[in-house]
Amino acid sequence: MSDNKINLIIFPGNFLPNVGGLETHVDEFVKYLSKNDNYNITIFSPHTSGGRIKETIHTGVKVIRYPAFFLIPNFPVPKFWSLTFWKLFRNLYSKNFNVVMTRTRFFTNSFLGLVFAKFRLWNKLILIHVEHGSGYVKVESEFTNFISKVYDNIFGRMIFKFSDKNISISDAVWNFVQKFDGRESPKIPRGVDFSIYDKKKFNFDLSKYKSDDKLLIGFVGRLYKWKGVENTIKAFLDLPDELKSKCNLLIVGDGEDFERLKNLCGANLNNNIFMLGSIEFSKAIDVYKQLDIFVHSAYVGGGLSNSLLQAMYCGCSVIASPNEGANEVVIDGENGILLKDNSVKNLKIGLVKLIKSKTLMDKYSKSSTKYIKNNFDWDIVIEKYVQVFDNVLRGKK
Repeated sequence: MSDNKINLIIFPGNFLPNVGGLETHVDEFVKYLSKNDNYNITIFSPHTSGGRIKETIHTGVKVIRYPAFFLIPNFPVPKFWSLTFWKLFRNLYSKNFNVVMTRTRFFTNSFLGLVFAKFRLWNKLILIHVEHGSGYVKVESEFTNFISKVYDNIFGRMIFKFSDKNISISDAVWNFVQKFDGRESPKIPRGVDFSIYDKKKFNFDLSKYKSDDKLLIGFVGRLYKWKGVENTIKAFLDLPDELKSKCNLLIVGDGEDFERLKNLCGANLNNNIFMLGSIEFSKAIDVYKQLDIFVHSAYVGGGLSNSLLQAMYCGCSVIASPNEGANEVVIDGENGILLKDNSVKNLKIGLVKLIKSKTLMDKYSKSSTKYIKNNFDWDIVIEKYVQVFDNVLRGKK
């Protein structure tokens, strides 16, 4: 690597082709940062969902995937017994990296980034941590939640403490980070890669779920408890029959809650509620562009929902709980409906309001797209990151 460039290595919690908001955030981040000739970028990530061990993407971004497995769904752990893992990790020490970036403190790969940057006898590296979460991990299993919280309070705290700079992706995340680290902490939202959403032809046609006389309501994302999808289903089931007959509900995604949510649908499954499971990212874009209403029903815990931003840019009319950053992007009555909470009662009120008013749906569809265009341009976001890099590097000198 050239000594006159910033040699950046990123340790994301997970990476493509695994599907998720963090994965697409990192992919779009390196796509736009790599246009800056001052950066050499490497991604070191778990190898859990396909993809080559080594490949180059975008403008010279190197990706290295090490052997890993899911200890619980979507939380990868290195195969520490694998010689390949140790060989790939050890080889990183021969490279001339000067900045390490980790993303989301509760992933084991973030702790690997901390080890690589700071647990050295000499030549410690700058560590910039980007936090995506605004609470502790919350899944269906209380035992898993307990273990995750213990891990988080030990290793997550270490990442916050030893980093040279912590970056938060939303106000909710910033408030959470401040509980662990009171230092000055910039807020930099994710961007939206507008170019990948602007195609006109759908490769994934939803016409069998949607017609001129049927609205399509939906959710796209990971099916974990903190997403609150069960409340969306219950609200839909509780709609008056005359309104419910005008709609279909589409749930796209996978996770530990899949079977429980499937059972919750009861006789309505494959009647007016359809669960498609996990689909590839390009098809997910097609889903957003064909939905009429997107329901964001999250509990407290996430950062800034990528699914929500995608849905808004693609012109969905949005009904949202205030959590996972929705209260920072959904302006009630202007570009969507912002609820006080994610209760079944309030979700139902929001659904009834939109289903009854095509005028409101059209208004929110247009204004949400415009809002995302004006506030989530990756070029502007990357400038903010570059300024952080420059300031931290200048401080080291």
